[in-house]
Amino acid sequence: MPNYNSYSEWIRRKFPFRVQKISVDAGFSCPNRDGKVGRGGCCFCDNRSFNPAYCDTEQSITDQIEKGKQFFSHKYPDMKYLAYFQAYSNTYAGVDTLRRKYEEALACDDVVGLIIGTRPDCINDEILDYLESLNRQTFLTVEYGIESTEDSTLLRINRGHDFGCSVHAIEDTSKRGIVTGGHVIVGLPGESADDIIAQAKKISATSLDILKIHQLQVVRGTRLAEDYERKPFHVFSVDEYIRTISEYIRNLRPSIVIERFVSQSPKGMLLAPDWGLKNYEFTDKLNKYLRENDIRQGDAL
Repeated sequence: MPNYNSYSEWIRRKFPFRVQKISVDAGFSCPNRDGKVGRGGCCFCDNRSFNPAYCDTEQSITDQIEKGKQFFSHKYPDMKYLAYFQAYSNTYAGVDTLRRKYEEALACDDVVGLIIGTRPDCINDEILDYLESLNRQTFLTVEYGIESTEDSTLLRINRGHDFGCSVHAIEDTSKRGIVTGGHVIVGLPGESADDIIAQAKKISATSLDILKIHQLQVVRGTRLAEDYERKPFHVFSVDEYIRTISEYIRNLRPSIVIERFVSQSPKGMLLAPDWGLKNYEFTDKLNKYLRENDIRQGDAL
């Protein structure tokens, strides 16, 4: 067993069969792209760096899911699937549009639930009312892009909302009984080691159920890459990041489920850091470090 509350263990307890996420690009945008709160999107973002090849807005949601099922079908013959609305902000539309898109996914064979990735400023009571009713019918997780708990950082990366907005969205979603997830980036420019540990404590004070963490990646073609090429800033080495994340884990509420610690953009798109590790190889190294140093989630609280 790992020294933290792992998503793989948690999700196994939710279903009597194996489940696999299938990413869906449903053609949404973001309010910091279309001018509602900003232009250009987050300075670090290029959705191509994490969208699988089978995601294509030229194809229907059903077709994307069927291609995803073909992609994963070799693993286990009895696999079921969670449709993961991943690209951009997947509650950034009216309820009628959301209902049509989500329920198309749920109508696909072997799809047993939804994971909806979005921004905390793209949620309201009407959408939450609908999601609450959907949650009574199927497995549902709503996952918010928090990115940082420092308002100065959120402004610098062109996020278009503050941390208070994330807290409100998390609490409003959680009180509806919906499993609530969040995503943060560790190592954003200007954030100190103290800021990173403070982030773990601030996240712990919310009602968040699931947390995705990953290291800062500088993806070619983004405004962050332009800044890095003009004046390089610090990015973590593998060993630095392991030490930092270990301390983060010590300061994280034990009941929070940790879904991941790293992400890996395609090598041709990644400017820095180039660790040369697959995600599972990094996780193996981290687990070894935690065991050897007897570090457990929530030790510092």
